[in-house]
Amino acid sequence: MTQSSVDPSEVEKFAAMAAEWWDPTGKFKPLHMMNPVRLDYITSQIAAEFGRDLTDEAPFAGLKMLDIGCGGGLLSEPMARLGAEVVGADATERNIPVAQTHADEMGLTIDYRHTTAEAIEASGERFDVVLNMEVVEHVADPLAFLTSCQQLLKPGGLLLCSTINRNPKSFMVAIVGAEHVMRWLPKGTHEWSKFITPDELEDLIAESLLRVVDRKGFVFNPVTWKWSISDRDLSVNYVTASVKPAH
Repeated sequence: MTQSSVDPSEVEKFAAMAAEWWDPTGKFKPLHMMNPVRLDYITSQIAAEFGRDLTDEAPFAGLKMLDIGCGGGLLSEPMARLGAEVVGADATERNIPVAQTHADEMGLTIDYRHTTAEAIEASGERFDVVLNMEVVEHVADPLAFLTSCQQLLKPGGLLLCSTINRNPKSFMVAIVGAEHVMRWLPKGTHEWSKFITPDELEDLIAESLLRVVDRKGFVFNPVTWKWSISDRDLSVNYVTASVKPAH
């Protein structure tokens, strides 16, 4: 049996929310609001790394991607639309039929699986791109998880990893603001102690034998009610791009 970094209490929490994935006004409203900037970042990094033109009809054709912690498929679906061969994996069993049903309704072919990064790694399957968005703060062992991500990549492959910084501001915004004031997320969705600073994440990524090539912040503006990408402000939500050495 492969050692898994999955935390059972985290899986249980998301199972309760599975049916709401595609409701833009429901429990996943923050993700729906953030999704356009996440997609902008993801698509531009993949295009740059693999020399793809995003104006092409299927710019990611020929690329095999793994979306770990795929949830209801909010990122898997756009990747499939851009031509990628997509595997969506989630440790929460109830997310998979939700994601599969929605993909079928949209006429998209996506290989959704109730499994873990470690189990896929053990099978020997490898990918050009691994998406690991808002997952690392929910696992029991971040280094083991990131090492699995590295193993899942083909040489020259790209890992995109986003998470939440750990500081007083992130506590106020992600926990007090999102869970208690705005009630966007159920109380207890996040554990502040599991948040990871950008420097800690870079160290973990380096330890897992990947090389960080970019990092940016995702910033929410409460006045315009919109998210944007920032070169400098990594104080709450942020994202990193890392590559696996080609040799």
